[in-house]
Amino acid sequence: MNKHILTFAALALALTSCVRDQEPFSLDFPMLQPQNADTGAGSWKPILLGKPDDVAVAAPIAISAADYKLELHEITERQQNRTGKDEALLSYWGAGTVLRWNELLRELVAKYNLPTVANPDGTYPIPSSANPLAYPAFPFANPPYAARAYAYVSAAQYDALVSANFYRQKYRRPVPSQNLNSIVELIPVSGAYSYPSDDITAAGAAVAMMKLLFPGEQAYLEAKLDECINTMILSGTCTRSDALAGEKLGRDVAVKFISRARTDRAGAAVGTPADWKKLESDAINRGEIPWFSREIPERPPMLPLFGKVKGFLMDSLEMVNGRPVPPPSTNSDQFRKELAEVKSYSKNATREHFRIVHFWGDGVGTYTPPGHWNAIACEDFVREHFSEVRWARNLALLNMSMMDAAICCWDAKYFYFSPRPSQIDPEIKTLTGLPNFPAYTSGHSTFSGAAATLLGHIVPSRASTYNAMASEASLSRLYGAIHYRSDIEVGMSMGKMIGSKAVLRAQSDGAE
Repeated sequence: MNKHILTFAALALALTSCVRDQEPFSLDFPMLQPQNADTGAGSWKPILLGKPDDVAVAAPIAISAADYKLELHEITERQQNRTGKDEALLSYWGAGTVLRWNELLRELVAKYNLPTVANPDGTYPIPSSANPLAYPAFPFANPPYAARAYAYVSAAQYDALVSANFYRQKYRRPVPSQNLNSIVELIPVSGAYSYPSDDITAAGAAVAMMKLLFPGEQAYLEAKLDECINTMILSGTCTRSDALAGEKLGRDVAVKFISRARTDRAGAAVGTPADWKKLESDAINRGEIPWFSREIPERPPMLPLFGKVKGFLMDSLEMVNGRPVPPPSTNSDQFRKELAEVKSYSKNATREHFRIVHFWGDGVGTYTPPGHWNAIACEDFVREHFSEVRWARNLALLNMSMMDAAICCWDAKYFYFSPRPSQIDPEIKTLTGLPNFPAYTSGHSTFSGAAATLLGHIVPSRASTYNAMASEASLSRLYGAIHYRSDIEVGMSMGKMIGSKAVLRAQSDGAE
């Protein structure tokens, strides 16, 4: 490996470690004990499945069968011989499998959220899904990629769990402790039936999607799946056949999302040099100063065609019709006024502004802004005691809204190709990293507006808190001197509009 690659990797690791030291979210959660088992979730509206039994699940063997009795005795034997490590895993996975797989996904995003370094000739290598283990490793999990990853994993888990709930009510196989008195429920059991296992259904869907999104992590993901399966069998919440049926169901549902992901146009989002040049020329032809990379050597723009990716809540026509009005012209008094405001924040930074900028930085080696909102949501969902299927549903709504926010924001960024403040006035010094893409609109603002709107619907008692957090996240980009006021205000409005579409879906999916 080249020396400059090692140096960059060390820097990224240091940044990552810094973020971890400051991470305000706890990994120590109580056992999941849903207030409502949501046994009727088999009738909720799926996202890609036409109906909950689109994917077949074979009937289980009878509980009187010899093979099933052997499965029960496997649980008893394992419980009688459990170790300290087993107890730790019970505590970990018992907090909820949807929660834990979301955490694992965030950690992979952070691990792969590393931009490449330049080649000796000044060009930049691009990660390739066809050769994911070579440098640069695939993917570069930047904010748009991360938003899409969170959305696909959560949506696949949700559809899989709707289907699992349908089949549990259809087959009505009692939980293991009802079939053998010596089995102890080491994790609270939600509902009376266990086939297929909801925990392992969610795990199977997550692993299948994450192997597509992070192909260099296949062995790690399969090992975590085995750990999850073995822990849930030990817990007494399911037998081995309950688990295997759940795993197969989760993987089979994920196939539908994988097929969609392969054709959603994300693979072409990096564009070509001709695309990049046209964006610049179009801005010049409009009489505007175009954005250009401030990195040395100049780095290609980040995913300039991500605005053409297929979203979940908005079709392409809605996205184009909802495109925001142009930013203030670079020749206008309004632009000069907003530039002066940025410069003032740059030169007069307060301790509080530094704190806000740092907290919402979400740069290299972090979960990215969408992942930050996932962590916020998970902290609050734990306190709400949701069922697994409701966890998946709520995260799917959150992450679909932020994926669509990324699409709309990136469409606006590259349609208008607006320059960053420090490009126009080199005396402006940023308080945070300078993103390698145009200014208008602010990604943080768009993500945050969407997230706060949807989360305020799910947890109404926290709505004002979410809105305050979104406002702070948005202002952090102005305080950091990397965005104009128009960027953050229009981004926030656009995000709230997208979040409202997620709320409309929530109100019509049968879960409320």
